[in-house]
Amino acid sequence: MNEQPLFKAPSHYLAHRAPMLLIDEVLDVGHDFARCRVGISPDCLFADAQGVGSWVGIEFMAQTIAVYAGWLAEQASEPVKMGFLLGTRRFESDFPRFAFGEVLEVSVSKSFAQENGLSVFSCTLSGPRGEQRAQLTVYQPEDASHLLAGEQP
Repeated sequence: MNEQPLFKAPSHYLAHRAPMLLIDEVLDVGHDFARCRVGISPDCLFADAQGVGSWVGIEFMAQTIAVYAGWLAEQASEPVKMGFLLGTRRFESDFPRFAFGEVLEVSVSKSFAQENGLSVFSCTLSGPRGEQRAQLTVYQPEDASHLLAGEQP
């Protein structure tokens, strides 16, 4: 029996495309959280000969938040909207780099949200050698086109 995956591919929920699409699998999404899986490979846009720098974990977290936002949009029958990473607080990492072959699980949970599109997420990235933790502040406007054009809202 061939079971269908519970969630669609990450590209369904994200505006990102290769090579910037870094999430491999959506594991779980709910009304205030998301969990995704990332495999570290030499094909990663940010890879060098030694692996991938731990700072890329912030992008893994941000893309998991974007999966959450895309899933919410789908639930509301709306298109996926662009969002922006505004800042990172309390970033802690147990290791300096990700090694090739490691499989990571990224978990994000919404801590705070305002009606203007500003939100804060608590994020954890777990791998075989430890964890990363951070709080990410993100902004998802109703329409990002004026921001991308350099116009004032």
